[in-house]
Amino acid sequence: MKLTRLDFEKMKKSGVPVAWITAYDYHTARFAERAGLEMLLVGDSLGMCVYGYEGTIPVTMDQCLLHSEAVRRGAPDTFVVGDMPFLSYQVSVPDAVANAGRFFKEARVDAVKLEGGRRVLPQIRAITEAGMLLMGHIGLTPQSSGQLGGFKAQGRTAEAAVDLIEDALAVEEAGAFALVLEGVPSEVCGLIRERLRIPVYGVGAGLPADGQLMTSADLLGLFKMFTPKFVKAYADLGGDMERAFKAYAADVKAGTFPGPEHCYAMLDGEWDKLRKLIAD
Repeated sequence: MKLTRLDFEKMKKSGVPVAWITAYDYHTARFAERAGLEMLLVGDSLGMCVYGYEGTIPVTMDQCLLHSEAVRRGAPDTFVVGDMPFLSYQVSVPDAVANAGRFFKEARVDAVKLEGGRRVLPQIRAITEAGMLLMGHIGLTPQSSGQLGGFKAQGRTAEAAVDLIEDALAVEEAGAFALVLEGVPSEVCGLIRERLRIPVYGVGAGLPADGQLMTSADLLGLFKMFTPKFVKAYADLGGDMERAFKAYAADVKAGTFPGPEHCYAMLDGEWDKLRKLIAD
């Protein structure tokens, strides 16, 4: 059965970590569900991992919804979180509520996620007051990486850590059911986890988190543009794909593919009949 927010709260209390990944397509979602992962995020990282953008800024609502629909079909019994892309919630509170609603109505997600701490509290409150589950995201927030000076770890000084703690408490108070901490020191993650009642999930935030999130393209060795410090590759599918493509091309050039076992044949006697027909 699909887990609910109550299950994630129980897991936090009992110390059982949640393992989840990003997914952008039907097949990845299907295999992730079969593997028993508790949650999937249709992240705006699809901009880099699927479309080849340099960052997440160009990603649109329509793209996020399209991929969320595919993931939902692939993992009908897994908790799916839709990632709200840049400018889908920052412009106004009504826009934020309407766009969050589209994820639920059109893609049938179980929750949405948005980036930012105290500066987006009105949006968090409005979305949750409208009856939708929302997950917060603070620390390294890719949509505002320009303001942060790039994809850099956050909360590495005492003052910056205090700021993150205040953001986390505010996001919880505003109604978020969980929080993602990205690119922060393990010590800071531990302090935030201790202070929050809601689950705190880490992306490059160390072991103290209530669970770990990783980008599937990083985990599978498909994304080669850069490798964050917190990534561990569990496969080299990118290398496997390249080797497979080279082997296929070599067979085509050598005339060994397709072989007889890959080809269709005419029914018995039909080839002779055809030759007579075209000869006439």
